[in-house]
Amino acid sequence: MIELIDGETARELVSHADAIAAMRAALAAFHRGDALLFPSMRGQGSDPSTRFGVKAAYDSASGYPGLKIGSFWPDNRQAGLPSHGSTTILLDDKTGFPCAIVEATWLNALRTAASDAVGVDLLARPDASRLAVVGTGNQAYHDVLAITLVRPLAEIAVCGRSDEQTLRLVRRLAEAGIAARAATPETALPTADIVVTATASRAPLFAAGLIGPGTHISTMGADGPGKQELPPELSRRAALFADAPAQSLEIGEFQYLAATPCADRIVPIGAVINGDSPGRTAADMITIYDSSGIGIQDIAIAALVLDRAREAGRVRQVPF
Repeated sequence: MIELIDGETARELVSHADAIAAMRAALAAFHRGDALLFPSMRGQGSDPSTRFGVKAAYDSASGYPGLKIGSFWPDNRQAGLPSHGSTTILLDDKTGFPCAIVEATWLNALRTAASDAVGVDLLARPDASRLAVVGTGNQAYHDVLAITLVRPLAEIAVCGRSDEQTLRLVRRLAEAGIAARAATPETALPTADIVVTATASRAPLFAAGLIGPGTHISTMGADGPGKQELPPELSRRAALFADAPAQSLEIGEFQYLAATPCADRIVPIGAVINGDSPGRTAADMITIYDSSGIGIQDIAIAALVLDRAREAGRVRQVPF
């Protein structure tokens, strides 16, 4: 038998706060060596504009090996379907056969936002209260919700290339009880304490000079070759952190630093969680956390929802 968990069940059983706790534990375990991470794989369908990626890991805490398939099919919008989708498959560690399939589109947004929020919690100044979000999509929305759980925010600015999409996110946040305003990088970033970038950009989103001393940046959009959200010169004068430094240098935000001395300065965020690195050491330090996403995060949050679904009697079993 194999257990199936649908997206609605995942939405009802796992919150942003749950995801933050799960990601903190998963990132700490990865740094301790209590989890195994394997090379990611990328592919596409017959249409070259489509793409999918596979991230695999073994999570010793839950005892599951497994993988997540994340897809992007841009024409889905025309059919009223999400362009992004995620499915996580958990394997029985004794037999290697699939034991659970989790519809993980919601969970993927939560775990990404949670990882970014962990970076904010660990690296932003304790008094940080002004957030600027560069990006207007679903991920930006979830990032804001997660970050409000780790810092009391007095001001939230949303920056996007489209005025319509920017205002749409502002309205969506208002519906969730969060006040935000539309802005531009030029008006929002110089006074921001926290900056989050959540785009699919292949070029820097703003000039390095817009970032002032003491700012923390959580960046998550660069998850493949050629993607980039930050100006490289900013990274050269900041303290650098990543969920997985090796992956960040290969496909993440720091891929443009791979052949520079900066590559040796990237600290695993798990080292900060475990107390092996101090993280921020000065109020005027600029910190950057690259959250390119790793398989242990997907396995950990899928295992969490599986446990809760079993407790709630929400698991569907089918022959396999």
